[in-house]
Amino acid sequence: MWRFRLRVPRSRVVAAVVRRDFADTRSYHLAFILDSSFGVLELATYFFISKTFGDLTPEDLHGAPTYFGFAAVGIVLTTVIVAATSGIGERLRREQVTGTLEALVSNPITTIELCFGLVGFPYLYALLRSTIYLIVAGTLMNLDLGNASWLGFAAVFIASGLALSTLGILAGAVVLVIKRGDVLLGALVYGLTLVSGSVFPVAALPDWLEAIGKLSPLKLALDGTRAALFGGSDWGTDAALLGAFAAATIPVALLAFSFALSYAKRAGSVAQY
Repeated sequence: MWRFRLRVPRSRVVAAVVRRDFADTRSYHLAFILDSSFGVLELATYFFISKTFGDLTPEDLHGAPTYFGFAAVGIVLTTVIVAATSGIGERLRREQVTGTLEALVSNPITTIELCFGLVGFPYLYALLRSTIYLIVAGTLMNLDLGNASWLGFAAVFIASGLALSTLGILAGAVVLVIKRGDVLLGALVYGLTLVSGSVFPVAALPDWLEAIGKLSPLKLALDGTRAALFGGSDWGTDAALLGAFAAATIPVALLAFSFALSYAKRAGSVAQY
């Protein structure tokens, strides 16, 4: 019987799952190059689009000096958002398809260790790619990061990953029960990203969508990241709110995941896809 235990995860267990996923990704030599190239091409697209805007102020763009700076943060953070939200569902789906999920959950591993282990490598991989995108944007596309607070940037990124991982854990629970929860989550995250101010200000939205965007934790993540990178200050409130959101919702998501896994084990459907 699977038991839900909300305790500090054993780092060696989480690290073992992360190392396994790293070894799997490393076996595909072109994956990192292709993933990074796609992100750089997306940056270049918005860099040239920004050339058509000349009358936007930092106030319009939540502190970003240019539209490109505004959109670049959206692209960089979206990379991490997708990893934090979709990582667990995608990994579980792959485990089911390859037939390894049943063997994995039969090991002495807790719910929180399984979730953190499955999302660990995608999240770290996304952080690395995001760092590359910022370096490219700063060196080749004239993105001004002279006032950046890198401590604030790291704090907001970590808080964002924890807060948004709630959606990923819930998606994992849905995958265990109805098998294709990753598709539903992908659509939800895409919609929230658009209305939260990733590549255009929420003020440009209709009033009812603007209200939804202002309530989204993704907006806190985007606003905090922009404040840290372009102003070097005023990021603390966003990071704190994201941390509070994570503290309130992660236990609930882990409980839902534990119930879903228990149901799948009783139904004998853990390995089904």
